[in-house]
Amino acid sequence: MEKTGTADSELDELFGNKKRIKNPLVPLGALMTAGVLTAGLISFRQGNSNLGQKLMRARVVAQGATVALMVGTAYYYGEKI
Repeated sequence: MEKTGTADSELDELFGNKKRIKNPLVPLGALMTAGVLTAGLISFRQGNSNLGQKLMRARVVAQGATVALMVGTAYYYGEKI
């Protein structure tokens, strides 16, 4: 049976002394993406395909912005730590 702290110690060995950066905007972007997706699916189910299409396009924009934020954060902090 494995001890409960071994995964963290293995990660520390793998990444050394690098500080983990947490970006609070990434979860916000993920929640926004999920919310717009849910609203779009509901509007499709109710038969409002025009609104559904607009919401699906907004979902793609929100999802792209979230991924760009993740990549930008990784690039910005990649060499500094």
